[in-house]
This record gives sequence, C-alpha cells and structure tokens, in this order.
Amino acid sequence: MMADGVFLIDGDAFKEKGFIHTGVGTHGLYPSRDGTKMYVANRGSHKVHGTPHSPYGSVSVIDFHTNKVIAHWSIPGGGSPDMGNVSADGKSLWLSGRFDDVVYRFNTVNGSVVSIPVGLEPHGLTVWPQPGRYSIGHTGILH
Repeated sequence: MMADGVFLIDGDAFKEKGFIHTGVGTHGLYPSRDGTKMYVANRGSHKVHGTPHSPYGSVSVIDFHTNKVIAHWSIPGGGSPDMGNVSADGKSLWLSGRFDDVVYRFNTVNGSVVSIPVGLEPHGLTVWPQPGRYSIGHTGILH
C-alpha cells in the first residue's frame, strides 16, 4: 500500500524479482475469471482513514502475460476503491468505496463505473462464484 504498486515475487526462491507501479494506496488484488488479468484497487490514500473523493483512487489492470499495466480506470469525481471481487460471470469488478460510503461496480470490459451508496466506511466486499451469493465486511456472513 505504501509503495503504490505490486511486487513480483519468485515463488521458488521467495525473493522479489520486480515491481509494477499501479497507483496511490495499492490495496486489493483480484484476478480476472479467465486468469489473464489482475485488477488492482488503488485506494487513493496511504492513510487508514483517508479523505473522500480522492482524485488518486483508481483501478489498474495488469496483463499477466506481460506484467504491464494495460488499463487505468479512474472514478469520476474521485473515489476510494478498496476490497472486493469479480462477479461469477467475470463482467463486473465489485469494490467497496472505503472513504466514500459507496460500493463500486466496474465494467471489466470498458472500465466504466457505477457508485452505489451504502453505510459508513464499507471495507470488505466479496462476490462468491455462485450467482446470488455475497458477503459484506470481514465477517464472512453470507446473504
């Protein structure tokens, strides 16, 4: 999070072998359902309690084949994408908006985003592979 990117690690030697700069406050990592890309949530802040509508909040898309950022999705008006997951069909990336009291739904094809107002400081959000199942927070409560 403080480095603003993703470290590449050699799994056999467990040593750093590279770094990919993604954005301010890199926090959540989510592979695409087809295994070709990694979606990286950049919270837009290095603070535990950041300010709303950060102009640096974004999502970076890394291509696993090249280890390069191939897209960078900003949030109109600023934001704080944090933790989430990819929908079962792979068409949406759902992320909590930690400092903005919203949940974001990113279109994984074109990066467009919809903000959905929720309660104060949503932190964790998971979309399970089974359609219609989700969990809010770090509680593991299924709905």
